[in-house]
Amino acid sequence: MIALTLAEVAEAVGGRLAAGAPDATVTGSVTIDSRTVAPGDLFVALPGERVDGHDFLGVAAAAGAVAALATRPDDALPCVVVDDAVVALGRLAAAVHARLVEAGLVTLGITGSSGKTSTKDLLGQVLAAAGPTVSPPGSFNNDIGLPLTVLSADAATRYLVLEMGARGPGHIARLCAVARPRIGVVLNVGSAHLGEFGSPEGTARAKGELVEALPEDGTAVLNADDARVAAMASRTRARVVTTGRGADAGVRAAGVRVDGEGRASFTLVAGGEEHPVVLQVVGEHQVANALSAAGAALAAGMTPAAVAAALSAAEVRSRWRMEVTRRADGVVVVNDAYNANPESMRAALAALTGMAGTRRVAVLGAMGELGPGAAAEHERLGRDAVAAGVDVIVAVGPDAVGIATGARAAGARDGEGSVHVPDRAAARALLTEVLVPGDVVLVKASRAYGLELLAADLLADGTAA
Repeated sequence: MIALTLAEVAEAVGGRLAAGAPDATVTGSVTIDSRTVAPGDLFVALPGERVDGHDFLGVAAAAGAVAALATRPDDALPCVVVDDAVVALGRLAAAVHARLVEAGLVTLGITGSSGKTSTKDLLGQVLAAAGPTVSPPGSFNNDIGLPLTVLSADAATRYLVLEMGARGPGHIARLCAVARPRIGVVLNVGSAHLGEFGSPEGTARAKGELVEALPEDGTAVLNADDARVAAMASRTRARVVTTGRGADAGVRAAGVRVDGEGRASFTLVAGGEEHPVVLQVVGEHQVANALSAAGAALAAGMTPAAVAAALSAAEVRSRWRMEVTRRADGVVVVNDAYNANPESMRAALAALTGMAGTRRVAVLGAMGELGPGAAAEHERLGRDAVAAGVDVIVAVGPDAVGIATGARAAGARDGEGSVHVPDRAAARALLTEVLVPGDVVLVKASRAYGLELLAADLLADGTAA
């Protein structure tokens, strides 16, 4: 973060400095975790369901924190006292962002029902080839994570890549008020969080808040292969760049091919030029993510040749997103267990069946936040897995029983092609017994079900090569 005095922090957040010198300066980072505090940092004392950040002000002080953003003063550490620490965090980020934009920072925002983090990771690596870029691993895409990302930028940062999530109307607009992007990327409109949005149309309205926030001299990068996203062109004053596989897309992929390891290659066609791209990330669905990243990087001023080269070098950065590990015994584990919705599940299944192996095994947990249609979506997923060519489907947990039901309805043999197990321990025991060298195992579910732990179990059962 740029250096700020406590007086400047208090002014930015509308708070009151309780104790401490007004000219004391925050020279380090802004953090919400007392375990990561370093000398010069500003600690934000957030209330939580299980712990209260105010209980750790002494720990933060001992680690060298200059002060804290807090809702009440404390003798342990100088505090900028505010009514709401989360709101104050956003205000601080907005003030810092405004200064950085004046210094030439280019901010890029990404949203969509799925693929946000993967696209953010690709774009961050592409832009890093052109200048200092802030794009942290993981999904820092809410009212806490996005301000923390903004506050990790400094005067040397040229590009800031922000992931923007939403659980309801107005959420993205609120994030854009913290850090207004100059370039906005919308990936897709799918079934994620239908329980909150009510319908795909509701999702589209919420995701489109990003393009509505763009300035007139900004750029909206829209996926032309998704009709709901393409229609957002009418909702922005900014220039529109389209991406996709169709001939009409301004940034498109031609000649897409997928190798035996599930990695796609294609020709990037943009700006009257053609350049080869060989992706290092797994899954044909990554082509759409790569095109969106390319469109944004081109809008930021990079050349098509530089974009293609950087895309070809980009790797997986965030955990549990198509992480491919080969065990010493030849079993390949694909950990894509960070989150799941119907569209991302189908994309992962397509990636699985495109990988060379003895058998393709899909270990699937439930998908959350789908609303009233959840049961039907899980049964459909089971049928889709069979249709995709998955050899063995293992549904994990009581909420995933519909996956096994759908698979059996599509012709999978109960107990062989389709198995339902009650929990992670049962899944591990079954897989330990049935996996053979050359099997490729996909592990995927919504984050709440914790199947990334099962993927770790499977790797522990065989030393990684």
